[in-house]
Amino acid sequence: MEILIVEDETVAYENLVNILTEIDPAIIVAGNTESVSQTVQWLQSNHSPDLILMDIHLSDGSAFTIFKTIQVNTPIIFTTAFDEYAIEAFKVNSIDYLLKPIKTEELKRALAKFARQTHSEIVQYLERIAQLTPVVKYRDRLLVPIKDKLIPVNLRDVSCFYTTDKHTAVYLRDGSVYPYSKTLEQILSSLDPVDFMRANKQFILSRDSVRNITIWFDNRLLITLDIEPPERVYISKNKAAEFKTWLTKK
Repeated sequence: MEILIVEDETVAYENLVNILTEIDPAIIVAGNTESVSQTVQWLQSNHSPDLILMDIHLSDGSAFTIFKTIQVNTPIIFTTAFDEYAIEAFKVNSIDYLLKPIKTEELKRALAKFARQTHSEIVQYLERIAQLTPVVKYRDRLLVPIKDKLIPVNLRDVSCFYTTDKHTAVYLRDGSVYPYSKTLEQILSSLDPVDFMRANKQFILSRDSVRNITIWFDNRLLITLDIEPPERVYISKNKAAEFKTWLTKK
């Protein structure tokens, strides 16, 4: 069985690969895409896999945009870090959905459910998925716990989120820095992708915080923010075009 993994978080992708190998070493990961645009391009350029494991919230928007752009003829198992979406609709309209962090037994059950589906059932699922337009409500503020207090932080005041050694922090435009207990993956799932983008493994950037871009020697992009970040912010060569599109789109 060949599976396409649509996932923009490296740790989550590697976790899925490890679980799939544990369940059945014969499973082939046909590819990994990280955004709506990459997924559309991959599906148009490659033969259809047997199954797609698809994160709902991608770096450039909702995965449901894919179904508005092209016809997808492959069964889907959705994944999500938050139970904030139309979960009941996923139950009815997809093969299955999984809440992150995904566990071996849960994915094993989902694959078994997929194996039991008839061709006509899969066709019906895909037809219904194409009609789904879940309402996604993004946050406009955070509550950051500091000692015995909760500090409300308006996302308009956030320059970036940064993580290292399993510690995450929120960097504000006024120079304030607050520790934050969530992973970048969890944070990104609740942010509007128009305003925030995962730059690399360490950073989520606010679009309004970007001050200039330097083209680095290996075609990476060096990003200057409106604050002094804890380390240099680089965009990889492979992600550079996507970043520039995000930065300039309305």
